[in-house]
Amino acid sequence: MAKRGLLNRIVGDLSLPDSSSFAKLLDSYIQSKSFLDIRRLHARIIKSHFALETFILNRLIDAYGKCGSVEDARRVFNKMPLRNIFSWNSILTALMELGFVDEATLVFRSMPERDQCSWNSIISGFTRQDRFENALNYFVTMHREDFVLNEFSFGSALNACSGLKDMKIGTQIHALILKTRFFSNVYMGSALVDMYGKCGSVTCSERAFNDMSERNRVSWNSLITCYEQNGPATAALEAFSRMMDCGIEPDELTFASVVSACASLAAIKEGRQIHAHVVKCDNLRHDLVLCNTLVDMYAKCSRINEARCVFDRMPVKNVVSETSMVSGYAKAASVKTARLMFTKMMERNIVSWNALIAGYTQNGEDEEALRLFGLLKRDSVCPTHYTFGNLLNACANLADLQLGRQAHTHVLKHGFRFQSGEESIFVGNSLIDMYMKCGSVEDGDQVFKNMMERDWVSWNAMIVGYAQNGYGNKALELFKNMSASGEKPDHVTMIGVLCACSHAGLVEEGRHYFSSMSREHGLVPLKDHYTCMVDLLGRAGFLIEAKNLIETMPMKADAVVWGSLLGACKIHRDITLGKYVAEKLLEIDPSNSGPYVLLSNMFAELGRWGDVVRIRKLMRKQGVIKQPGCSWIEIQGHVSIFMVKDKKHPRRKEIYSILNTLINQMKRTGISDVGDHEDYKTESEFELALC
Repeated sequence: MAKRGLLNRIVGDLSLPDSSSFAKLLDSYIQSKSFLDIRRLHARIIKSHFALETFILNRLIDAYGKCGSVEDARRVFNKMPLRNIFSWNSILTALMELGFVDEATLVFRSMPERDQCSWNSIISGFTRQDRFENALNYFVTMHREDFVLNEFSFGSALNACSGLKDMKIGTQIHALILKTRFFSNVYMGSALVDMYGKCGSVTCSERAFNDMSERNRVSWNSLITCYEQNGPATAALEAFSRMMDCGIEPDELTFASVVSACASLAAIKEGRQIHAHVVKCDNLRHDLVLCNTLVDMYAKCSRINEARCVFDRMPVKNVVSETSMVSGYAKAASVKTARLMFTKMMERNIVSWNALIAGYTQNGEDEEALRLFGLLKRDSVCPTHYTFGNLLNACANLADLQLGRQAHTHVLKHGFRFQSGEESIFVGNSLIDMYMKCGSVEDGDQVFKNMMERDWVSWNAMIVGYAQNGYGNKALELFKNMSASGEKPDHVTMIGVLCACSHAGLVEEGRHYFSSMSREHGLVPLKDHYTCMVDLLGRAGFLIEAKNLIETMPMKADAVVWGSLLGACKIHRDITLGKYVAEKLLEIDPSNSGPYVLLSNMFAELGRWGDVVRIRKLMRKQGVIKQPGCSWIEIQGHVSIFMVKDKKHPRRKEIYSILNTLINQMKRTGISDVGDHEDYKTESEFELALC
């Protein structure tokens, strides 16, 4: 009503002393985003004696820009008979805010004079449009031309550094801020905490936060987000607790970061407590972003029913909500439910496809993952590096080199040339892993050599791949190259190194690398490293040393490490130690047929048939059933499966005939240990009976 009254007075009075009444109305229309009212008022201004006044025309440019009408703003600017610095700044700001960056740049270069506002407008505009390098270039030029930098200049420049993750320039800007009166400004302090956090430097982010004399919600949010994104996630929860103790009220950004930290920690107890806080806040209870984060948290904590409960109560859902549920069901091994939800989605993006493809690979349904990738391509959805990572993982799990090479072709078609960047490194690592698991060491080696940038995963994939494929010496040579390059080994690296020593029979080297883990690299050996050492010592015949190593492990030995020693006992025919190890294995898992079978075979090799019978009777008494061995081969797209003592294979007669021929040839060459060929004789007799 007040606006309408003022408008009527203006319309009725043609002798207004100045244009301030028009300016007030424009301000109110800007606040209400009333574009039509602005145009009506513009028509009234044209009929007044202020039609050519620079002040009110500047305000019109600003109003049109803030209401999204760049055409009207441009038209007013172009028709102005007189322009001042405010006219140029108004059109510059309007163009920048509405995304007309190139035109705004031309306007900036055409300006007869510039002030601090002009520079801040173009710097902040480039930052908002994610053209961070341009923003920093203009910031540097502004400083070089001796314009005074203020909190808006610094804030935009720090945001640009965050976008580029350029901590070097960010640190230089920090040094500039310390020389100004803004060093104690809470806005500047928060921007610095945020910049260092997004650049991955937790230490610098903490230091910037601790240097602040005053903190607000934004400061705390920046620190909590830094911990959530860079770790340790536990520190995010601690910072949230301190924030609450300081009486700072959290908002949706605070809760979203803390809930994400709970998700990465699988901290369901703390996550539920945060959820309880959210429920108590009327204005946050149904916040879309926060609800999506809660769904994701419950899903990652394997609480799919609670995730579904939050999801069902959401008044508004989007593709992120549904994708979180698809991912949650897939991780909970409910792939069918995940697929059903995926099928019902009204909107899908590449993240949705990736979630389901990952679900299939994680649950061992690699063929279905490959079929889903085919559907993705048919729907013209552009895959990402994460898509290719899952696709290559499926090929690796299937050990299907032909499919892996086809996937490699898709990778190249989508522009991954392994020149630089995290995405290229990720895909390169996935390719190395796939080729190594498919036994194509040469191809894996070629991908590794073609990568312009590598990380520790690249080196690990090669070292472990060499070790698994029997290239022990190459693995150790590459480990030396890795150390020389400055890349630090981790637990996975050392597993590859110890496996390489085991396959190459390098006992002394293995002992050296095992002891160097804690001494040189600060790595505490895990159960897997002890298993590798037991395997190494066992293969080389150092059975007592292997047994002593198991019994001095800082953690409880499992069936894998004892099983490795039992296998070594069979190779070296140490029946006494073999019985001891078998007893240890049966204490851990009485239903496991492996120890019985290995012990039985050891007795058989020594001709102790009575003990063989006793072991087999014990198996029957305990209800232990030996799972038959199984192998398969694919020929021209057809998979043939073979089982031990298989009597049902359609070509069994040819198979057993070839096996008996091979056994006889092996015996003629002097090989006595050719396995349990009694099965083959039984099959031959079975065939004769049929004839």
